[in-house]
Amino acid sequence: MDVVRRRAGWLLGLGLLGGLVWATAVTLSMPGWYDPDRDCGKKFLTEDNLTTVRSGWFPPSASCVYGDTVRQYMSTTRSVVLSIIGVLLLAVIAVSLVLVVRRLTGDPGPVRTADDINLRRRRRTHLIFGAIDMALVFAVVTFVNVAAIAFGELPGAILFIVLTLVGISAFGAALDNHMGPLPSTALESRRRGTVAGLATYGVVFAATAFAGQLPFFRFWAAPAAGVAYAVIVGVQWSRATRPNPTQAQAVSRVEL
Repeated sequence: MDVVRRRAGWLLGLGLLGGLVWATAVTLSMPGWYDPDRDCGKKFLTEDNLTTVRSGWFPPSASCVYGDTVRQYMSTTRSVVLSIIGVLLLAVIAVSLVLVVRRLTGDPGPVRTADDINLRRRRRTHLIFGAIDMALVFAVVTFVNVAAIAFGELPGAILFIVLTLVGISAFGAALDNHMGPLPSTALESRRRGTVAGLATYGVVFAATAFAGQLPFFRFWAAPAAGVAYAVIVGVQWSRATRPNPTQAQAVSRVEL
């Protein structure tokens, strides 16, 4: 169980990736939204005019309706198999998500000191290269979210958003661990990185919504993410390196 707790982030990522694959498999098992008449006619070898398509995501199902005649597009076997896989993936995602959240309130661990470390250079590195790295990540996200929405439809879009939030939070934590403020504990680093990642995504999402471009990010999302991340990290550095009044008073008393 300890191994599962330590690898909860990886388990959550794999579960969400599996969910995207599942959503794509369900979408491909249904008539295409762009030309359902052609897909239904090709499957049932008919040239009758299609009335409507009935589909559902849980349990996965799809049927083509020709007047009063309903023909099952998705087989019962496939529907059952996809339903079982969907339940298992949902359980994995739920359990691993709980474990990941618990890691943000766990043991802080030892304090990493700033001995022999140039904090000004470390801060500058974090602001510049961290922002570049975050911009590159959002460039990939901008490209992939089109495919996730196109092939996974609404469930795929939701899973992709959750996967992106988890991935960016983990990436932000990794950046903070390597370049973040010191002194600091591992728990503080994870929390700062998570906040920076989520806040950056929130800024890009809000900007995209304000521009009326949802659900698809635009190419300007990448530089916007880099700038937003640099600002957020700069604020975190300022707060982390700000002298603690309580500690300063204690030191003054000792000196006196």
